[in-house]
Amino acid sequence: MGKYVTVGGLQVAEELYAFINEEAIPETGVSPSKFWQGLDTLIHELTAENKALLEEREMLQSKLDKWHKDHRESFDPYEYKKFLKNIRYLESETEDVEVTTSNVDDEIAKQAGPQLVVPLTNARYALNAANARWGSLYDALYGTDAIREESGAERTSEYNPVRGKKVIEYAKQFLDEIIPLTEGSHQQATQYVVRDGELGVILENGTESLLKEKTKYKGYQGQEESPEAILIENNGIHFEIQIDRDHPIGKTDAAGIKDILMEAALSTLMDCEDSIAAVDAEDKVEVYRNWLGLMKGTLQATFQKGLKEVTRELHPDRVYRSSTGEQLTLPGRSKMFVRNVGHLMTNPAILDKNGEEVPEGILDGVFTSLIAMHDVLGNSKYRNSEKGSIYIVKPKMHGSKEVAFANKLFDKTEELLGLERHTLKMGVMDEERRTSLNLKACIREAKDRIVFINTGFLDRTGDEIHTSMEAGPMIRKGDMKKSVWLDAYERSNVFRGLETGLVGRAQIGKGMWAMPDMMAAMLEQKIGQVKAGANTAWVPSPTAATLHALHYHHIDVQEVQSQLKDKVEDLHDEILQIPVEENPTWSEEEIQEELDNNAQGILGYVVRWVDLGVGCSKVPDINNIGLMEDRATLRISSQHMANWLYHGICTEQQVMDTMKRMAKVVDEQNAGDPNYRPMADDFNKSIAFQAACDLVFKGREQPSGYTEPILHKRRLEVKNKELAKK
Repeated sequence: MGKYVTVGGLQVAEELYAFINEEAIPETGVSPSKFWQGLDTLIHELTAENKALLEEREMLQSKLDKWHKDHRESFDPYEYKKFLKNIRYLESETEDVEVTTSNVDDEIAKQAGPQLVVPLTNARYALNAANARWGSLYDALYGTDAIREESGAERTSEYNPVRGKKVIEYAKQFLDEIIPLTEGSHQQATQYVVRDGELGVILENGTESLLKEKTKYKGYQGQEESPEAILIENNGIHFEIQIDRDHPIGKTDAAGIKDILMEAALSTLMDCEDSIAAVDAEDKVEVYRNWLGLMKGTLQATFQKGLKEVTRELHPDRVYRSSTGEQLTLPGRSKMFVRNVGHLMTNPAILDKNGEEVPEGILDGVFTSLIAMHDVLGNSKYRNSEKGSIYIVKPKMHGSKEVAFANKLFDKTEELLGLERHTLKMGVMDEERRTSLNLKACIREAKDRIVFINTGFLDRTGDEIHTSMEAGPMIRKGDMKKSVWLDAYERSNVFRGLETGLVGRAQIGKGMWAMPDMMAAMLEQKIGQVKAGANTAWVPSPTAATLHALHYHHIDVQEVQSQLKDKVEDLHDEILQIPVEENPTWSEEEIQEELDNNAQGILGYVVRWVDLGVGCSKVPDINNIGLMEDRATLRISSQHMANWLYHGICTEQQVMDTMKRMAKVVDEQNAGDPNYRPMADDFNKSIAFQAACDLVFKGREQPSGYTEPILHKRRLEVKNKELAKK
């Protein structure tokens, strides 16, 4: 246990107290003494309400468990729905809601494009994500399976001109589709010129062609007769044709095109939650310090790349001469949200007057807002929000009361920091069953500050399993994506966003593509989220953001949303269809296959979280396909195993044997990592292995099936053990 400073009725960890006073508060105009006094008051005012909301979750869950036990043999959907209304799990129908959020930056309110999620514990990754506002299309195509490796087009250590030619053909086809010419093709272009505010394209036959839609041309860099870059806008998102006849690629192109720079990650969630492992004051200070560096524009990361030492920092804005001859500036960085933790966890970084840990969600709300004041006040090298807003995503809230509590926290935080009302904007993660069913009421509680609703398949499925644990054995995890409730949930989220007026004020978002190495499949499948009316969706890397941006050029999301407004449905009945397997007939091989898959995924993630403090990483699955994993993956896998174990689909011994066998597989997959600690050397002494087992064998008793309580406890165990050795 570290040392604490007593401040009023609080005990604050020394390192956190020093960071806030010496690094975060200066230049904000906030008085340190008034800040700590106000925080003391805020914590003691809100902690009891926070606890009461968690108790309500448990009370509702116990009632659900009893009902399912009593009706397992005679389930009636009508009676089930009536029961949910009686216990106020399903809230009363709310009257029409109209969102009134104002001062929202265009990247969130108006533009449609990719969104990244990145752990705030890693400065390099955070900078990469912030700088992923623009990405090279040529690099994204060349370096991934988006271009097939056949007929000599393999990815090789040296540049492969055959593959390069395919990349250029793909890019030129994109130009022909998005900005077609009045005659000819971009494949035939030999020169791009700007004349009288219009873009001219000289073809190989000597004729000059124009864009069919002239207004898509927005500006240029360089000289009119020989521009270095041509800026195009389509469906509200941009790309840049880059020209350099001296460049190794440009000199092989008839028009001198060296690349197409895509406007890609319009926004990024800088994550304090599911993708990090922050369990004490030391960890929280690391997270907050990186957020401070982003908000002040001073964050740097130095690392070795090959034989070179590279220092990364935030990119500047991009400047052009517009089609009307004026200077045009576009942001060089992704618009940054910060994702706080939810209402469940506490953290030893601060103890209250009773010596109890303080709710971590309260700490995140206040501290990340204090830090973001530097951006609002202009203390930063670059502006994040031109509109003076602070964007905070609140995850894992259950129903409208919990959203109302978050709104109250935001109100009191604004008062504490002297911010104008509704400076703090709220993103609501629609990833819990009670929020899905009552989303309209949830939006009502945050209607003056909501800027984001987003579906999350993994957490939402984990909650679906835990909520209905007593109903029976769940269908196989892979079949969940085809289930009635999931399709209804995804569609309902869009419908509720449209009918409450989020269009033009907020994002309607979709979840993560978890396979960063499978970009061909992403290009084929993820366009479905855009067609469903989402104006943003999560991607696992800057490269994926660049490729996903192509979808927003092919699909006009505003047009899709406009058409969907007339097709809004009430899908409560479909969402309430529990994914129980009524008559399980799985073979022994199928059951074991499911257990292997779940166990390997749990162990592969937990061992890095607990032993190394890594909350998000590319973890190989049982087939050695790299998956971008965070705690949401863990929740669904552990709850699924706990469900099958409870309902006798498998035995405790079978599960333990599976865990031990899969631990050896995970050890082998990590054999090249010098920092890795094998689990199979001694299962009883491996804290990571014990944590993974706890998640399954104690899964039913975990609050809402969350993994954080076990992970935090076990990670602290490892940290204390390491500290004792020093």
